[in-house]
Amino acid sequence: MKNAEKVTFGGSHLDRAGELRTDDAALHMLRRHENSRVIVLWRGKPLIKRDRPASLMRLPVDHPILQDAAADWILLGREDGNAVFAADISAWEPESDLSSINQFLDPSEQHHTAMGETEVFAELRRIMTWLTPRDAELAATAKAIFGWHDTHRFCAYCGAPTDMKEAGWQRTCGSCGRHHFPRTDPVVIMLITHGNSVLMGRSPGWPEGMYSLLAGFVEPGETLEAAVRREVFEESGVHVGQVDYLASQPWPFPASLMFGCKGEATSQELNIDPKEIEDAMWVSREEMADAFAGIHPKLKPARSGAIAHFLLENWLADTLD
Repeated sequence: MKNAEKVTFGGSHLDRAGELRTDDAALHMLRRHENSRVIVLWRGKPLIKRDRPASLMRLPVDHPILQDAAADWILLGREDGNAVFAADISAWEPESDLSSINQFLDPSEQHHTAMGETEVFAELRRIMTWLTPRDAELAATAKAIFGWHDTHRFCAYCGAPTDMKEAGWQRTCGSCGRHHFPRTDPVVIMLITHGNSVLMGRSPGWPEGMYSLLAGFVEPGETLEAAVRREVFEESGVHVGQVDYLASQPWPFPASLMFGCKGEATSQELNIDPKEIEDAMWVSREEMADAFAGIHPKLKPARSGAIAHFLLENWLADTLD
């Protein structure tokens, strides 16, 4: 796709400054440099300025809120030649009600007393379309890396504790010396068409009316094309012929890389596996246009910002190629 990198979390061309990750002297200096900036996360939620458009906060390295941050910062890259770090303050306890933070789409916002009234922590899934491509890429990268550190504190080989190294992009075991690197799980998400219709499905527990393109994890030893055909057949009973790659999207919930593909169905009869999905249906272009307009009696539009929405939008506009 010519516009493939316009998907959310992609296309900002961030300079990730990989050569600095092993330069301890340079990192020490940059953590104190007046032009370096820090983005801050609390339990995976980035600190934003809640305007429209919203913006990701970039704080000076001596900002008071960083007194609550963990000692290890992650080097995300450079902007205009200046270092950008990410810091985590998940140990901070806000005074606000936290009962909604585990909802499907967390609507709550947390305010730290060191910040202005409109500067809050907000759930990335909810605000991702409010951000510029650069802000979205920085926030997604920080969320994914911190999430990986939270779940990989011990060596997968010997079980001993590991330490953060290389500006957050590696963990090293102090016992056996093995190195561990950030995990990314490949996922295929498929625009499967048959004539004028596209295949849509929904998972148990999704909000009423929410359907999306079928998706699934790529298995070891499997090509993307094979994964598309297998997942579609397992979930819906539909056979798929030709498969083509369209676009990709980093999806830090928690650590996926979504490979958007299109496929041509060679059968249309549905045989749903209830262990995989709750429902599936063929949706015509006209029905999908109604869903995007908010007037379909059953189907809600795919979530804005997700690659499913991006692929369906381009399918409707006939701009997939």
